[in-house]
Amino acid sequence: MTTFLHTMVRITDPERSRDFYTALGFVPGHESPIVRNGELEATNYFFGIGGQDDVLELTFNHDGRTYDNGTGYGHIAIGVEDLDGTLERLKQQGIEPERPPYTISEGGSRLCFVRDPDRYRIELIERG
Repeated sequence: MTTFLHTMVRITDPERSRDFYTALGFVPGHESPIVRNGELEATNYFFGIGGQDDVLELTFNHDGRTYDNGTGYGHIAIGVEDLDGTLERLKQQGIEPERPPYTISEGGSRLCFVRDPDRYRIELIERG
């Protein structure tokens, strides 16, 4: 049997990234330091959502490197019950959508995108 475990995203500012994903409704879980040859190399921060534990892993490498998001990354999508209410709550925390919510096709779901502190796109899809 195959099960989905998690998505990993590299981050450059753990505090800002943890605050961002918490604002989206993710629940912080455990932290896991990665030590190699006696030195702290990285820290993994795990988050759950919707009753699922550890579905998002944020990885901070302590050597100060930065990342190019590249052209292969698309986005992470999460469902929200009330898109307008979610956006209002996020706005109070300084998180704005890329553009106003829209519907892809007639009768389809309303959605919009926000970006995390490292500029990764997060799709918010209204499921209410």
